[in-house]
Amino acid sequence: MSSALFSPISLAGLTLANRIVVSPMCQYSADDGCANDWHLMHLGMLANSGAALVVVEATHIERHARITHGCLGLYSDDNEAALARVIGQCRRAGTSKFGIQIAHAGRKASAQKPWDGAGPLAEDADPWQTVAASAIPFGDKWHTPREATEADLTRIRAAFVSSVQRAVRIGFDAIELHMAHGYLLHGFMSPLSNKRTDQYGGSFENRMRFPLSVARAVRAVVPKGLPLGARITGSDWRDGGLTPDDAVAIAKALKAEGLDFICVSSGGVAADIRNPTEHGFNVANAARVKKEAGIDTRAVGLIVKPEHAEEIVANGQADQVALGRGFLDDPHWGWHAAKALGAEVARPQQYARAAPKLWAPAAK
Repeated sequence: MSSALFSPISLAGLTLANRIVVSPMCQYSADDGCANDWHLMHLGMLANSGAALVVVEATHIERHARITHGCLGLYSDDNEAALARVIGQCRRAGTSKFGIQIAHAGRKASAQKPWDGAGPLAEDADPWQTVAASAIPFGDKWHTPREATEADLTRIRAAFVSSVQRAVRIGFDAIELHMAHGYLLHGFMSPLSNKRTDQYGGSFENRMRFPLSVARAVRAVVPKGLPLGARITGSDWRDGGLTPDDAVAIAKALKAEGLDFICVSSGGVAADIRNPTEHGFNVANAARVKKEAGIDTRAVGLIVKPEHAEEIVANGQADQVALGRGFLDDPHWGWHAAKALGAEVARPQQYARAAPKLWAPAAK
């Protein structure tokens, strides 16, 4: 029996050999937004993981759009050259295609790296003024953001376009807008973080106005055959926040703007919200988006075992599955999934001797 997980899929003009995606994972290791040798090692490792697509971590449109001082950016020529070097080498040595997630951290910016505490930057750590839908801190003791003005929104929208144009020049195979996890665009969508009384707040249509304007502007500069999608929230996991019904409506609106795929994540809109902990906790919401919005959909969130990933795709709950920490724990997760499901996966020829056909222990 053939494996659904290892069947090909086409997104716009891109054909992928299987349905496995490496989720974008912040590394907090850039130099003023520039990718460096850490990213070369990290992404080079994932380029031969067996996943058909590797999505580069949240990459920010402005210096002050970054989560931390160590976050990746695509706001300068130096950023572009550094990332082009890394991706070029990964392409030459790897078997995967590469996507990138483009982001603005909003009120969650000006933060410490996780290993330094993950809280807001202290006064002696070069913090900056954050900007958000409303002047509401992310959590207790966090910076109070400045409510975005019309001039801010015009600049930010243009910065999204500029970063995406840089990503196109680098040659990424897919582009994903970050509209989840409480960052700027999700912050506009959620009634928990958007208390505006102007044309960008209040009703669902008003809260979607700015995120949709970004999607529209970006779509206009992305070549038609290059897949453009978004990571959205399936639930804010709090009363009064975004719900699975809203996720379907968001996906429909983004599809109408010409987006090709949706990745359904959740949570992150406030510091004290905790996501569920069961395996595949976003899958049900992804299934609703796929069915009701009629758009290619990716599920993410504690998907660990190959059999579970296979079940998600085979049952039509999502078109792709994305793993993050699963690949950090097992950089050849895709190889081992292929073995478990009786499928084949691309490997670099230098590693062919470790494939089941040539090495008896791998066949057991």
